[in-house]
Amino acid sequence: MIFARDTAVIYRRQMRIALRNPAWVIIGLAQPVLYLVLFGPLLSPLSRQIGASNAYTFFVPGLLIQLGLFGALFAGFGLISEWREGVIEAERVTPASRTALLLGRVLRDVSLLTVQGILLIALAFAFGLRGSIGGMLIGLVMTMFLGAACSSASNALALTTKSEDALAPILNSISLPVLLLAGILLPISTATGAPQWLATLADFMPVRYIVNGVRSVFTGDVATITTFWGIVWTLVLFAAGTWVGTRTFRRENA
Repeated sequence: MIFARDTAVIYRRQMRIALRNPAWVIIGLAQPVLYLVLFGPLLSPLSRQIGASNAYTFFVPGLLIQLGLFGALFAGFGLISEWREGVIEAERVTPASRTALLLGRVLRDVSLLTVQGILLIALAFAFGLRGSIGGMLIGLVMTMFLGAACSSASNALALTTKSEDALAPILNSISLPVLLLAGILLPISTATGAPQWLATLADFMPVRYIVNGVRSVFTGDVATITTFWGIVWTLVLFAAGTWVGTRTFRRENA
């Protein structure tokens, strides 16, 4: 009960800060929307080649995962700012659970991600997105769990480095390979012309299975092996990110 109260207090404070400047919500949504508007129409002639009956049903899940990755992966910059201003030290002297200090921030990021994801899917319908509504909800939930994992890991890195100059190159070195190898924009397989070495390398990218899983549920194919592995890897990354974030907060605040 006390843990839930501490988490709620941190969450309300973080949400008030975020809502004072809602421009960041719009900025976070801008990149996927630009891809949807400017890149999406180019995929329609390639629908058969990429193995999709509807280009947007294929493309939007990738944008959703991109939103979850980039929207939450850079959340740690805000924590560094709070640490520099003494907010983290002030929270340390309270009896609040160290895990609650992390979870309240992660819930804020997931809340903003959920709003952005709903807006992205709603806008995609205007461009021709068609599919299973229930599957889209499942895909959104998977994105939320992935976002929670990225937010936890980002906050852990931020609390470890305590410097934007160190955090930025680390996150960029992580996000760029994920974007390219996970098949977020285009599928990576020999069937689409990718060389064998690149397709093999992509097989070792966990986010790729999540992207494919979300694409599968968007079309209504929930009970498939593709969806199964997508959900499994989502939960694995969520558990790993939460464990790393919680461990770092407890160690740093011990």
